[in-house]
Amino acid sequence: MVLPSAASARPARPVTQSEAVRRGPFGRRLGTRRLAVVLTAALGAGLLAGCASDGGDAATASNGKKKVTLTVGVFGVFGYKQAGLYDEYEKQNPHIKIKENSTERNEDYYPALLNRLSAGSGLADIQAVEVSNINELATLLPGRFVDVGKAEGVDEGSYLPWKWQQAKAADGRVIGLGTDIGPMGVCYRKDLFAKAGLPTDRAEVGKLWAGDWAKYVDVGARYTAKAPKGTAFMDGAAGLYNGSVSSYAEKNYAADGTLVYKKSEAVRTSWDLAMRAVDGKMTGRLKQFDTAWDQGYANGTFASVVCPSWMLGYIKEKAGEKNAGQWDVAAAPRPANWGGSFLTVPEAARNKDEAVKLATWLTAPEQQARLFQKQASFPSSSRSLEMPEVADATHEYFADAPIGRIFSDAAKGIPTAILGPKDQVIGQNLVDVGILQVEQQGRSPKDAWNAAVKKIDDALAD
Repeated sequence: MVLPSAASARPARPVTQSEAVRRGPFGRRLGTRRLAVVLTAALGAGLLAGCASDGGDAATASNGKKKVTLTVGVFGVFGYKQAGLYDEYEKQNPHIKIKENSTERNEDYYPALLNRLSAGSGLADIQAVEVSNINELATLLPGRFVDVGKAEGVDEGSYLPWKWQQAKAADGRVIGLGTDIGPMGVCYRKDLFAKAGLPTDRAEVGKLWAGDWAKYVDVGARYTAKAPKGTAFMDGAAGLYNGSVSSYAEKNYAADGTLVYKKSEAVRTSWDLAMRAVDGKMTGRLKQFDTAWDQGYANGTFASVVCPSWMLGYIKEKAGEKNAGQWDVAAAPRPANWGGSFLTVPEAARNKDEAVKLATWLTAPEQQARLFQKQASFPSSSRSLEMPEVADATHEYFADAPIGRIFSDAAKGIPTAILGPKDQVIGQNLVDVGILQVEQQGRSPKDAWNAAVKKIDDALAD
């Protein structure tokens, strides 16, 4: 993330959707159509149990209202508790007690959420959903979530338009309120850039590749020609691919829901750039979030990394104090987003009305700005971006880079991405099966592409 290193705990790695996402409550593999049937049938039987009255403690609070315990299910660290927002809400609403349940990794959390939806029980009053999963729920099960877009106090105009659209179902209902986003920049080592004869001022660095991810690779060729011994221009081709492909509105799916990744401009252009970087020996051939990648930060073995706002805290933690001031941040070639989540309220939640009020308050512009200040979650609210807590933010570790301005500018230019139910499956296989086989195993780009496509086709056919 952006300011305190501890804040990197939630998005410290790209979310990997485990095979269990496609399994029913008894572990059997389910295709998309079969998944919808199972969830719909099970929910029909389970809603009566899940939609009990507000319940809670029968006693009343000092404000005369019945006491209610609200449960919030999240993955990793969302920061609400750490930033004191739960405590503040409880003080403002004495009848409310908030209990957060956190699962460390989304690949464990999301399958469990699907299982609880299918059982119609065990659901929290508020359930967080990661951006790579929101479309699947909005497509298959929009009716199983409260339409929070119509809730009192929710203002569509206070959200970045593309973020609002991500949780919008075909019938118009909005199943989740945006929490944070991951606008991208490029983090770079000033000392290594200087040794390779490149500029180090962040404005000048940004100009080197402004407007085109291909220019970032051009800079990589310049760096590689004079690279300090034992260093590479970038960590790995996966980061380049993610940055490039995320700067397009259409990548894996067309607007009508058609699967187009095999021929989309975004995927093919980004794949070709990644292959060019590998062929030019510009990458450190590292898999992101592996131990070797962490060690690369500590040892200074690569000079740049495509970095969403939330990754800054991770870099600070892994690079350590010995590298303080060596890292800086420049604008990415084109605006792009990586990461972000939503707060949803299931229709089967026990305390729906109070849960909607809490979700609305937690995602309001003022709270988003404070969460950024305390925990560095970059706001999805356009109004938050104008608040001084965000707009004027700098990062001491990254040479006092004006991260509020850099990432706010990026956030405003991010295209409204066309999401699909299996974006995560497609992206993960193109990177882990495709790109990494070329980088780490020496396979040809053609063979690696075909291997990735086969994995994806097999997964989508289940």
